[in-house]
Amino acid sequence: MTAPVSLAWLDDAAEKRRVAGLHRTLLPRTSGSRLVDLASNDYLGLVRHPEVVAGAAAALRRWGAGATGSRLVTGTTAEHELLERELAEFVGAETGLVFASGYAANLGAVTALGGPDTLIVSDAGCHASLVDACRLSRSRIQVAPHGDVEFVEAVLAARAQPRALVLTDSVFSADGDLAPLQALHRVCRAHGALLLVDEAHGVGVRGVGGRGLVHEMGLAGESDVVITATLSKSLAAQGGIVLGDSRIREHLIDTARTFIFDTGLAPAAVGAARSALRILREQPERATAVL
Repeated sequence: MTAPVSLAWLDDAAEKRRVAGLHRTLLPRTSGSRLVDLASNDYLGLVRHPEVVAGAAAALRRWGAGATGSRLVTGTTAEHELLERELAEFVGAETGLVFASGYAANLGAVTALGGPDTLIVSDAGCHASLVDACRLSRSRIQVAPHGDVEFVEAVLAARAQPRALVLTDSVFSADGDLAPLQALHRVCRAHGALLLVDEAHGVGVRGVGGRGLVHEMGLAGESDVVITATLSKSLAAQGGIVLGDSRIREHLIDTARTFIFDTGLAPAAVGAARSALRILREQPERATAVL
């Protein structure tokens, strides 16, 4: 059968990726593998912990395999709200809002807090989910050289937009270095900007008992600091969360498209994350061991 002309460009694109060394291959794991895993995001070694597995199984039996709908319809369970409260308390935030993935949490937060009247200043080392969120936000975007607080301050001072949002990872996944959060927050506070910190690699690793770099730097609970995090790394499950002022949560429920139109996080993942968080509370030395 002759391939349709409409797909011919895919062959050319695939060949270009192969030549450039950009072809990717999926490598399925097997449950009985004896290989040593040096690429996992399971920072605290909790993915197979009996209590985490039991937490997932209990939620699965109680609520079923899926959330059954958007969280605004039928997809919010008591389990979701307990996780939001527990994780917010753990990192020192007022409230939290669970999303179906960390990627969705970043997309939802940035697009809902951005817009045509907003300047977004994003660190050059930010995760791809924040990069994509910037592109979808309809905001004016300035990419700051990695860790350059003076650049951020200059751009904020010169902006014409009434609102501004500064984006950074806390622990940068590619280089492993830390964001200058205290300096960034001082600049944001001075120029009326929100600071959004992606703690995907900070929660469970940095701060007292793994409470994250925001907490470690003394910024927990600041109303102009928004935290995003994933449940798929230290918390051994799946999903994402946005943590911060209650007004942020209310705004996201009303306006974040990845929250409004996506199916809620599966209850088993919520149960697993709650169990992992409980273990981290009881065994804070796990966070210290990572460093």
